[in-house]
Parts: sequence; C-alpha cells; structure tokens
Amino acid sequence: MEELLNQVLLSQDSEVFNQIFDDYYPIDIALSLEALEDEEGNLLKTFTEMASDDQLVEILKEAEPELQRQIIQSISFKRTSTLFHLMPDDDVVDILGYLSVDLRKQYLSMMKNTSQENLKAMLAYDPQTAGGLMTTEFITLNENLTVSATLNKLREISPNTEVIDTLFIRNVHHSLVGWIDIRDLFIHDAEMKLSEFMNTQIVSVTPEVDQEEVAQLSAKYNLSVVPVVNHRQVLLGIITIDDIVDVLQEEYQEDILRMGGVQESEEIGGPFKESLKKRLPWLMINLVTAFLASATVALFDDTISKVVALAAISPIITGMGGNSASQTLALVIQGIALGKLDLKEDRNLVFKEIVLALVNGFFTGLIAAIVMFVFYQNFYLSVIVVLAMMINLACGALFGYFVPLIIKTLHQDPALASTIFITTATDVLGYLAFLGLAQIFLPLIL
Repeated sequence: MEELLNQVLLSQDSEVFNQIFDDYYPIDIALSLEALEDEEGNLLKTFTEMASDDQLVEILKEAEPELQRQIIQSISFKRTSTLFHLMPDDDVVDILGYLSVDLRKQYLSMMKNTSQENLKAMLAYDPQTAGGLMTTEFITLNENLTVSATLNKLREISPNTEVIDTLFIRNVHHSLVGWIDIRDLFIHDAEMKLSEFMNTQIVSVTPEVDQEEVAQLSAKYNLSVVPVVNHRQVLLGIITIDDIVDVLQEEYQEDILRMGGVQESEEIGGPFKESLKKRLPWLMINLVTAFLASATVALFDDTISKVVALAAISPIITGMGGNSASQTLALVIQGIALGKLDLKEDRNLVFKEIVLALVNGFFTGLIAAIVMFVFYQNFYLSVIVVLAMMINLACGALFGYFVPLIIKTLHQDPALASTIFITTATDVLGYLAFLGLAQIFLPLIL
C-alpha cells in the first residue's frame, strides 16, 4: 500500500488516486501516508492537493496527531476552516488541542457562531474527561412529539448529527428524561407520543468524569453511546462507541507501558534525549531497590559461606515470587480497569489469592526440592526450598493484590511503578525467607 501510494503521488495520477480511496479504508491510507519517507514534505503536499475536501476529512479523522498537524500546515488557512466545518466537533477539538493557542483562536474565529461556542466549551475541558471526548452533534427530541412527527424531524436533522441509533428525549425544561432506540419508532403507532414508550433508565456522566470511568460504564451497561449532562440534567453532548473504543485501547497501552516504567508519551525510535529523560529515573529507582535486595543477602554472608549451594538456589526462590506477584498484579489491574475491584471492598479475594499462591508454591517448591536433592543429596535443604517457595509466592500474591489498589486509592494510575515496588518486595522477602530459614536450620543442612 505504501509503495502504491508513493508511486501515485509521484506520477500524480488522479484516476488511480481516487481508485485508492474506493479500494482502501481511510485508516489504511492514513497509516500508509504516515509511513512514507517524505523528509521534504513534497509528497504530503501533493496528496493534499490531489485529495478532495471529503477525502481529506476522512484522513484527518483517522490520522495520528503528528500527521494531522502536518496536513494542516500543508494546506491553506481557508481550506482548513472548510475541512473543520465538515468534521464532527469532537474530531475538530482533538486537532485544535494540538495546535498553538494563537492558531486555535484564528481557526475558531472563522467558525460559525454555534460551532464556535460548542468548540470553545469542549476545549475548556480536560481532553481525558467526558467533556473533552463528547461531541455536540446529537439528536434530542421533545417528549411530547409523536412518532410521525419524530420521523419527519429526523429527515431534517440527521445529516448534521453523528449518531441516530439512539434518540435522547427532553422535557419542557430541556432536562434529559429518557431515550429510545430508533427501531422503536417503527413498532409503535404513528400518533403515539415518545413519552409513552421511552426508556427512563438513563446512564449518564458529567463533563468532569474521567474517560476511563466512561469506558467502564459503557462496558458495564453495554452502551453504544453515553450522554454527558450538567447538574440540571441538560444534555451537553454524547460520547460515541468509536471514542470509547479509542479510550479502552489508550488506557490499555498506557497501563502496559507504565507497568514497565515507561511513560505513555514515549515511543520506540523517539528522540534519544527524551527517552533518556523518561527512562533513567525509573532505572535509578530500580538500582536503589537492587541495593536493598543485595543488602538483605549480605546479612547472611556467613550462612552462605558455609553452604555455598544457597547462593545458587536463592535466585530461583525470588524469581518465582516475582512471577506469582506479576500474575496477581495483572489480574488486579484488569479488575481495577473494569471497575470490579476496590480496596475497601472484596477483601476476601486476597485470601483466595494467598491460598492459591501457597498451593502453587508447594507444588513448584516440591519440584525444585527434588531437583536440589538430586544435586546436593540434602533432605533438609530441600524442605527449606519448599517452605521458602510457599512463603515467597504468598508474599508476592499479597503485594501484587494490595500495591495497585493502594496506588489507586492515592488517586494515581495503579499500573504506575507497581512492578518496581513488587519486584523489590519479592526479592527482599524471598532472600529473607530462604536464607533466614537456612540460618535457623543451619546445623541440619551442614
């Protein structure tokens, strides 16, 4: 696809260019455009000149922020304003959010009064909140409208809205009082009022609600659209399923990166200094925790010098404890992300994790003990391996359960540095449990 697009742009064959838009999805074209080697920007300039306004709108909606910025810079100010008028408000807000304040004001000044006010209101919200995600292009209808009148209304206003599957119903005070599925209009009498069959169970959010909570609500109640209301229950906007899916993907990627001590704004192949600045602090913290584990081992120098086998076995115990913690940690972070876990509730679940870890510790410890017995022919050393494995796997499960929940209680991302704290705990406690037991039973293993 990248090679084809490159050839078409070099030849400027308009027929093949339009055929590409017929044969490929906009997201595929956008990804290919991002992959083009175009240091001078000439190919991108050619692309914007060959593309129609409708084609360019589709690309802007799918492109990453950097490509959006490059496209905006390669076209005239007037054409950008035209494209913004053709795009949903939430997509325009996303693009404006990456522009300088001065440019943002210039583009806003050229928008229609209604659009201008809507965009300003949306830009006032944090991009990662419901207000920042919502679009103001929705359908709201008076509860006293009949089915027949509603269908006529939809024919007039549906071209200017993003979603028509769900219709929101308001009362005379403009407060949200219900909703209907568009299919409901075809199964009720033409003269029946919307208030007679509308669904009054409304799941809504306020503009300040975090985007992750919006995604959780959508998943919990199986919503394809989430209404955003103010304190008077007046509908301000809606969050559609495509934006909700984007949030879920963004939160997942963010958690994966943060669990590894990497910030979500970094990407492979990014600026060297930027990567160094973002990674080095976490590695420094890791270094400090490594010294802590080393200091724990140093406490048992005398015991290790008498039984050298302990030095070979210790990493097995600590490594298995870390694996146990990672398993629990992954499940807990998933539970938090889905809104199923809370520090104040479900405390009985931790006992299940501890019991599970003890059983896993027994069986893995037993296998390790058998292997150690084959090598060292020491029964009591093998018993210590089993006990230490059980203790450290249980401690790993305990920390893997509580650390992310505590971080969440402190209003931080639960994936943030969880692995660093947990690795330290399992290393220190693993060495302490194994070498401590070895020191207690030293006369038996000599």
